[in-house]
Amino acid sequence: MSTPTDPPKLGEWLLGQGLISHDQLRIALTEQGVSGLPLGRQLIALGFVTEATLRDVLASNAGETSIDLAQVVADPEAVQMTPEPLARRHKLLPLAVDFDRRLFTVAVPDLYDLVALDQLRAHLEGRFEIRPVLAAQAQILECLDRFYGFDLSVDGILREIETGEVDYLSVQSGGGEYTQPVVRLVNALLADAVKRGASDIHLEPEAAFLRIRYRIDGVLEHNRSLHRKYWTAIAVRLKIVAGLNIAESRAPQDGRLSLTLYGRPIDFRVSVLPTLHGENIVLRVLDREKAIIPLERMGLPEDTLTGLRDAIARPEGILIVTGPTGSGKTTTQYSLLSHLNREDVNIMTLEDPVEYPLPLIRQTSISELVKVDFANGIRSILRQDPDIILIGEIRDRETAEMAFRAAMTGHLVLSTLHTNSALGVFPRLLDMGIPPGILAGNVIAVVAQRLVRRLCPHCKAGYEPGHEELRWLGDVAGPVYRPVGCVHCAYKGYRGRLPLMELLRVDDAIDAAIARNATVRELGELAAARGLRALADEGLRLVLAGETSLAEVARVVDLTRYSG
Repeated sequence: MSTPTDPPKLGEWLLGQGLISHDQLRIALTEQGVSGLPLGRQLIALGFVTEATLRDVLASNAGETSIDLAQVVADPEAVQMTPEPLARRHKLLPLAVDFDRRLFTVAVPDLYDLVALDQLRAHLEGRFEIRPVLAAQAQILECLDRFYGFDLSVDGILREIETGEVDYLSVQSGGGEYTQPVVRLVNALLADAVKRGASDIHLEPEAAFLRIRYRIDGVLEHNRSLHRKYWTAIAVRLKIVAGLNIAESRAPQDGRLSLTLYGRPIDFRVSVLPTLHGENIVLRVLDREKAIIPLERMGLPEDTLTGLRDAIARPEGILIVTGPTGSGKTTTQYSLLSHLNREDVNIMTLEDPVEYPLPLIRQTSISELVKVDFANGIRSILRQDPDIILIGEIRDRETAEMAFRAAMTGHLVLSTLHTNSALGVFPRLLDMGIPPGILAGNVIAVVAQRLVRRLCPHCKAGYEPGHEELRWLGDVAGPVYRPVGCVHCAYKGYRGRLPLMELLRVDDAIDAAIARNATVRELGELAAARGLRALADEGLRLVLAGETSLAEVARVVDLTRYSG
């Protein structure tokens, strides 16, 4: 049986499976004539199929993945592991190496060149699974000249800069690209941050040096310090690629840039703020692969997962996610939207800004330039026949009133609010001027959440809790665990994060209490009788399960008012 890898056969195969329509195939083939992308990638770009769907389809047909190398940044370790003669002879471009998953990603001009892949596998002594991705041969040859002709490591580039003058004109124009070491230095810093799992990159100028810090698993970590003489060139380069004004250094600026790192596209949101010693630059890493997590893979208890699914199955009402900055609210919202996303519903969002584009969903960024705020944006969205609406944040009375108006007119609304607990949402909304009679019957669920770091499974150490800890933990049978540090977790003792989620389902009894303006204490007693587990309870559950440490839970949840 022939494999459907050429455009007509792949299109016919997807049609036969009911995954696309005839109209969608015609549109994709028309766009493909302009873009030159393989049909599979074109269908994904148009939002007709998802990456996961196409991957599953093509997995049984020898696999087809493609990549545009125009903005690609190679992993220095992957390049170092692949000898230049081998790479040039077989036109292989090493892109990334994942030691945890034993995965080596390489760009090739022909997915069926088994000799080339076998040669690479033999050179790596069979220690890695080879993941080939399709790329244009001309782009591969150009990138081979770049990556093998110049040093790609941060230390190597810094040594190179020490020996010569920085050409600021080249930095600004981007001309020559990898011939300019500052261009490679910026790329190397971004690639290093992504590889280490950073969510934010902080570039902070001081009087005599530049401090670079990464936020990893919610905690800022010092990465390195550079001499201040590098900062001007680095700042100029970042502002150029983010589309900012390099002549403006006295006003805040915001921009965005995109790169292909480790074989996948990654966006960076760039914020520039003038400070005492120069412009401070913070980049938020927007990695779709890590940010959009299916609900089933969020590590939630089964009853919490079931409660969330039941809440978003309601046809109307408002679901509010609450928590401080960096607590995973956006990830939870995108996971809920992905669960709801299908062709028979119209999902529309108002965000500030849109962080991750999702297929099928109509996403709008709040922009001062076009005089759109959340309240006016909701008014406009209600005229677009939506079924589900996501509002980035309820910030003021007008936005709150419009959100509840949308919920009362037959729409499911998702939004966020800044409170310390699920029960804190009600006094906050009352303070915004929403009457108790409107709150009752329209709020269907409230999710309060935090993120805690997960203990490294390779090095965590058990110990018997002391008297002070037992005050929180109660009667504990067996040890609890603390971080130690090893090579697997970069000697931090933690690796990855877990959500703590407090889910309040609003039923008739709680609605009645809200309508009569009950106190938070009364609401808390009602909710507890219906099985509400507080954030502290969820955190201590993870401590007793050996997933995190008591110190980590105490970092994000106030345990001083809690006793087990």
